[in-house]
Amino acid sequence: MLNRGYAFTSIISGKHHGQTLLSHLASLYPHSTSQAWQQRLNNGELTLNGAIATGSESLASGQTLVWNRPPWIEPHAPQHFELLFEDAHLLAVNKPVGLPTLPGGGFLENTLLRLVQKQFPSANPVHRLGRGTSGIVLFAKAPRAASALFANWNTPIIQKIYRALAQNVAHHDAYDILTPIGLVPHPRLGSVWAAHPNGKPSRSLAKVLSRTTSTTTFEVSLHSGRPHQIRIHLASIGHPLVGDPLYGPTGQPLENLPGLPGDGGYLLHAQFLKLLHPITGEQINLEAPVPPAFSAPH
Repeated sequence: MLNRGYAFTSIISGKHHGQTLLSHLASLYPHSTSQAWQQRLNNGELTLNGAIATGSESLASGQTLVWNRPPWIEPHAPQHFELLFEDAHLLAVNKPVGLPTLPGGGFLENTLLRLVQKQFPSANPVHRLGRGTSGIVLFAKAPRAASALFANWNTPIIQKIYRALAQNVAHHDAYDILTPIGLVPHPRLGSVWAAHPNGKPSRSLAKVLSRTTSTTTFEVSLHSGRPHQIRIHLASIGHPLVGDPLYGPTGQPLENLPGLPGDGGYLLHAQFLKLLHPITGEQINLEAPVPPAFSAPH
């Protein structure tokens, strides 16, 4: 799918003051080489405070940097979602595996946000699921509902329960996982969220649903909202998700990645979401059917 291109805007922060623009781009966005950024600069795709940039400029705090990315062919992604709940204030959908929630990583139009807004223009997601994660995504249709949900999202008022297929056989029936999560350096990705002793406090409760000779299916309740929390937490107790391309058995990122971090390949499903309606106060219990892949032999 060829999209219409996009203008990415950022404001230069104080910590980048004095850097050249080219070195800033190459260090902050390591997905592209310095040569690739220089070619974009030569093509006139970037402006600094409204003037076409060459890359040799010395940056100053507060400047506006815009990359007018030309149209590009996006990677394939599913073009469907299942409606689970809708009223005047809220919308809940079942996101398929492989569909990003929001634009990023080469995706702009092939996203759940774009698909949902074609039918419900005022809907905006309250949270996001990774591209490889399936299940419930909650949208707010109006600012009042959104602000109430944002305020309560990581509190016990909103219960988020996932199903996860993990490597290795669990020795216990339940785990209270408190591994802190923070950014760690990575030779390929620059930095990535992972288990980190000085990271932010995090908590997940994992209960064993079933075991095979080499895997364990967990039900995981989130009590904090860190990036990649379930993937990191289960890996940190020796149970990385089956097929996870990023995290190894300690909750640290693999150095030699078998694929791109966003490739998916793991089975993680946001199955239940329980909350009080932010406007009416009524109890809302949402459930997204478990994908058949969880029942397939592994």
